[in-house]
Amino acid sequence: MATTVSPDERLAILGGLADALPDPFLLLDRRSLVLHSNPAARREFPDIGEGSLLTAAMRNPALLGAIDYARRTREAQTVELHQTVPNETWHRVQVAPLDSDGWLAVTLRSLTEEKRMNQLRSDFIANASHELRTPLTSLIGFIDTLLGPAAKDEAARERFLNIMRQQAARMSNLIDDLLSLSRIEMRQHLRPTGTVDLPLLLKEVRDGFETQARDAGVRIEIAAPEAVNVTGERTELYEVFENLVDNALKYGGDGKLIEIGIAPGRIGYDYAVTVTDHGEGIEPQHVPRLTERFYRVDAESSRKKKGTGLGLAIVKHIVNRHRGQLTIKSKPGEGTRVEVLLLK
Repeated sequence: MATTVSPDERLAILGGLADALPDPFLLLDRRSLVLHSNPAARREFPDIGEGSLLTAAMRNPALLGAIDYARRTREAQTVELHQTVPNETWHRVQVAPLDSDGWLAVTLRSLTEEKRMNQLRSDFIANASHELRTPLTSLIGFIDTLLGPAAKDEAARERFLNIMRQQAARMSNLIDDLLSLSRIEMRQHLRPTGTVDLPLLLKEVRDGFETQARDAGVRIEIAAPEAVNVTGERTELYEVFENLVDNALKYGGDGKLIEIGIAPGRIGYDYAVTVTDHGEGIEPQHVPRLTERFYRVDAESSRKKKGTGLGLAIVKHIVNRHRGQLTIKSKPGEGTRVEVLLLK
């Protein structure tokens, strides 16, 4: 003897199954009223409550068309839902008929992170190609000149070869930074387990810039306790502070003093390492974007100073791998202060 399941019992069964799904799930009746929304749907779409009309809350033509088509043909439909309010999101939506009563199952799988990563990848390739093409075009131009009009001009040849050497060095630096960034990203999920003597490392970084700082008339001072050990990979942390001091010399060296300090950490971190210059500073609208790949406050000035536009992106990724935190504070006329929070 067949057992008849009431609509309430069917709703309870389907709702229980839906609540176990990781993706947002909505159950609709024949009028497109929401009979049930699982926890994932309530978190991601708080405005779509049970008893509300989905077609009123989401007026996306592709979604409305898929609902109508699935209801008429009794065939599942898949569409992409792109919303810009309140934030830009993408979802792959599957609308599937459940029974002859017109109930529909609507599953939404987020594509937002995938889309964002694809856009970042495209932008990265475009920017890297542009950054490499500029010095390469310059090299080709000088080579053509040396093979042609300047073939017998010794003075021009020497000048052009010096410029070519600079452009080749710029390409080499960019490739090194690209490889470094790629290497760090591949190990982003692996937390370092070594121990690093932080004051000793900072002194080595300072000593590495001794000639450059002396030539620029800049003092690099370190204020640090005798013994501070942190958990990390020495080579990567050296790269962090090498990049920060290099930036301070390039863009804040006119302040004639760079201060490096180690102090107790905050908000759950053990130590705070700061690199402070007293240069011209940065306008506030630029500060949040400084760690973006290839972002420059002044592109022409950065290229003249042999910046690749990747230094702070590398710093950010290394700090993230060390489960640390990076903050940058700057004001025009007051210099720039970079803080790296680290764990023991």
